[in-house]
Amino acid sequence: MKLHSFKNELTMKKTKTSIPFTFAIDNLFTAEPIVKPMFGAFAIYIGNKIVLILRDKNDEDSGVWIATTPEHHTSLKKDFPTMRSIKIFGSGVSSWQVLPMDDDDFETNVNRACEFILRGDERIGKIPKPKKKKAVGKKKVARKKQLAKKETWQ
Repeated sequence: MKLHSFKNELTMKKTKTSIPFTFAIDNLFTAEPIVKPMFGAFAIYIGNKIVLILRDKNDEDSGVWIATTPEHHTSLKKDFPTMRSIKIFGSGVSSWQVLPMDDDDFETNVNRACEFILRGDERIGKIPKPKKKKAVGKKKVARKKQLAKKETWQ
């Protein structure tokens, strides 16, 4: 497992939240997972793909979230019968699916999901959309142009 960057270490210390279900990270050790705090939970990346989110908030959506798409739900449901859509996203079907932590087969299912990830199963994992660049205000642009002109005159 790649060690968290120093910045991520500090972020996790600030949140004072321990990472739940660390056995999932241990299972993915050979793929060098990167763990990042995300919305009070912890996202696991393999390369540039987000594959899982570990979440323990003492609610019905606590467990391990699987990054997938609706086209893969039917086949994944055969492997994980208790998998379901995340309820906090509304009543419809969500791309993200959860393996609920209160399920009797929770650890077995998470271990199996990790095996699928290690085998490169195309049903699990998403490449996140790139972050939008912050728009630079008109005043900042004008100031930069002004400074650039000043430098060329000197």
